Amino acid sequence: MPGSEASSAARNDSISLAVTGSGGSGAVTTGLIMLQAAARAGYFGMMARSAGPQIRGGESAAMLRLGPAPQNCMDDRFDLLVGLDWLNVGRFVDEIPLDRDSLVLADPAAGVVPAKLTQSGARVREVAFRELAASVADGRPNMVALGALAAACGFPQEALQAGLNAVLSSKGEKVREASLQCLALGFAQGIEMLPAAADPARHPVARWNISGNEACGLGALRAGIRFVAAYPITPASEILEWLAPRLEQVSGSLLQAEDELASVNMIIGASFGGVPALTATSGPGLSLMTEGLGLAVASETPVTVVNVMRGGPSTGIPTKSEQADLNIALYGLHGDAPHLVLAPLNIGDCVFTTQWAVQLAEHLQTVAVVLSDQSLGQSRAIVATPPNLELALARRTAAAPEDTYYRYALVADDVSPMAVPGTPQGMYTAEGLEHNDRGTPSSRASDHIAQLDKRRRKITAFDFGAHWAEQSGDGDIALLTWGSSSGAVQEAAARLESAGLSVRVVALRLLMPLPRDALVKALAGCKRIWVIEQNHGCQLFHYLKSLGVLPDGARSLAHPGPLPLRPGNIVAALTEEA
Repeated sequence: MPGSEASSAARNDSISLAVTGSGGSGAVTTGLIMLQAAARAGYFGMMARSAGPQIRGGESAAMLRLGPAPQNCMDDRFDLLVGLDWLNVGRFVDEIPLDRDSLVLADPAAGVVPAKLTQSGARVREVAFRELAASVADGRPNMVALGALAAACGFPQEALQAGLNAVLSSKGEKVREASLQCLALGFAQGIEMLPAAADPARHPVARWNISGNEACGLGALRAGIRFVAAYPITPASEILEWLAPRLEQVSGSLLQAEDELASVNMIIGASFGGVPALTATSGPGLSLMTEGLGLAVASETPVTVVNVMRGGPSTGIPTKSEQADLNIALYGLHGDAPHLVLAPLNIGDCVFTTQWAVQLAEHLQTVAVVLSDQSLGQSRAIVATPPNLELALARRTAAAPEDTYYRYALVADDVSPMAVPGTPQGMYTAEGLEHNDRGTPSSRASDHIAQLDKRRRKITAFDFGAHWAEQSGDGDIALLTWGSSSGAVQEAAARLESAGLSVRVVALRLLMPLPRDALVKALAGCKRIWVIEQNHGCQLFHYLKSLGVLPDGARSLAHPGPLPLRPGNIVAALTEEA
């Protein structure tokens, strides 16, 4: 089967757009308004952004994919690129692949279109964004470009105006009026409509415009989180910014700690006091938290950590995405410290997965680590309203005991009731030292083994139900993936199916404890198995091999960042191997 046939097959009738410009040029704002306008026009959509670490003055781009169906990854190419300027565009041009069917709208005042863009064969059309904007008092070139973009996509002006008003609502009437005039100038440039542009079926359904970080925050609130302590870090800080005012509305609170060591110990203290607690961080912060998380495991104090992964190691590439923190999430705690590791599969799923993780942590009295990443956290999507599922999972609290309180009693399901401070006769010691069933520190081998077994069994024996993974298809080729790679894998599977291959997809949401028997059953009958992820070290592949769930013939497709994993990458690898 020719790879080109599979690559072009089963594309989900979408439009891919990019806006580039130096930081502060309004490229991202343009993308945000375009996404909002797309929702008003009846589209689903997704917007990712690319930026350098210097932010203002550095490189910047907004990348969008719009269509009548949900969008969970970027396409292999872009239909239209708008260049507000070309400052440092070479640093991320590989993230915006063009071809001979692509169109570049370029401002002649910005200089010559870089050769890295024109060598693709893309057509170039000049539009005087700056000159046109200068004809309007307080006009901005990016607003002219926005009008041209909307015309190319076939958006009605009213949808564009509604999107602009929604995004610029706080900027005042003067700014909005100037922007509307610039929109009209861009709209009037006669940009031909893109071939893929189509007026979607309009249905009166409610859709959300939400980022992955906001979705994580919402999931935390739905799960009952009422205290957050955290230290800001890219790309997780937006979780904290979104939660801060909303926690106050539900009588909760957020505290900015002096560092990650303090934040993890603060949430342990809050949880010990009976308040469900969470922190958000990225790789370097998670490293600093691991000792504290060991304390939470040993003391059976429920806490949740949302880790929004970025390129590493060390400070790595803070503004780009990579699924490279799996190993530390799985193995980073010292000693035998069983805990939960989960990963949302798309932006909308960040709501459910975070909610589920918090409630599992509360119910099982342990640590839950949620592995999001920059491509989910800082991207936005138009999604169907995420359901608020009743999971019937809650913390088991102890009533006042009639006699001695055995905090760590060896009960049938190994989840011993937890006394809230102030419970009569419910005092106990919660610390990092090993202990007996009452909580008294102990170095006896029998106590250590009993508590090790208790902490392991309560997690491994728990029935996680069907939420452990999302499965589709029943073919003899299995694509096994996790987290944010799921969108590209699902689309690649659709293309392969349309080209005549029989494919199934297993996208893991629960990574630890791995539902081994369920996964073996899900892979039964497969002739070829590919493990697909975005990191350099094949981390999921080696983890699954260590647990004995992969046959000898299983293959790894590990694609490191910062370039996103695209459906065409997956299709090409599988067809080449075939």
